[in-house]
Amino acid sequence: MTWRKSSYSGEDPEGNCVEVRFAGLSQIRDSKDPAGGTLSVTTRSWEAFVTRLGARKPPGRPHDGPVASAHCF
Repeated sequence: MTWRKSSYSGEDPEGNCVEVRFAGLSQIRDSKDPAGGTLSVTTRSWEAFVTRLGARKPPGRPHDGPVASAHCF
C-alpha cells in the first residue's frame, strides 16, 4: 500500500506533516521520521476524525471544504 502525504505539506520533503495509508486499518506516521513507527486505527475512526477536522474553521483561514486526506498540524 502507498503512503499518502497531505497536499498541505507542499513539495518540501522536510514538510511538517503526517502520512496515511489504508491497509485494512488506517495507518498514520510522521513524514519526517517514516521509520519511527506508525499509529493504527480503524478506517471508520480515521474517517470520523477527518470529517470532524474538515468541519472546523482554523483561526485566520477560510474554510476550504472537506478534507480529503491527512492534514498537517
